[in-house]
Amino acid sequence: MKKYLIINGVNLNMLGKREPEIYGSNTLSDLEKQITQKAEELGVSADLFQSNFEGEIVEKIHNAMGVYDGIIINPGAFTHYSYAIRDAFGSVKLPVIEVHISNIHKREEFRHTSVIVPECVGQICGLGFKGYELALEALTCITE
Repeated sequence: MKKYLIINGVNLNMLGKREPEIYGSNTLSDLEKQITQKAEELGVSADLFQSNFEGEIVEKIHNAMGVYDGIIINPGAFTHYSYAIRDAFGSVKLPVIEVHISNIHKREEFRHTSVIVPECVGQICGLGFKGYELALEALTCITE
C-alpha cells in the first residue's frame, strides 16, 4: 500500500478560528478527517502532521525518506522564506505537492512567491480543503 505524509505548517492549527473569511470555518481536525477519508477511498495510507516549528517540519521530512512514497505540504507562512524546508525536500528526493487553502497569488504581494515550490512536482492553491484531496489523487498517479 502506498503511504503518504501530509504536513501542515505554521498556524494551520488555527483553522476555523483564524481569518475564517479566507480559510473557512472548518478546523484542522475536519481537514484531517477529510484527508483520511480520501486516502481510504484511494486505497492508500496518509499520516498527518502539523507543527508551528520549522525544525520539527525539517526533521519530519528527513525521516520520511524510505518510509513514504510522497509528501503533501501546506507550509503556511514558511512557504515564503523557509530555505531549510526547501533544502530538506531536496535531500529526500520524494515527490512533493505544495497545497494552499487560499489562492496565494490573489493575496498580498509577499505571498505570491514560494521558495519551496521549485522542489515540488506541483502546487495547488485556492481550492480550499479540496486541494488536499486533489494532491493525494495526483500523488497516487505519480507514484504508481
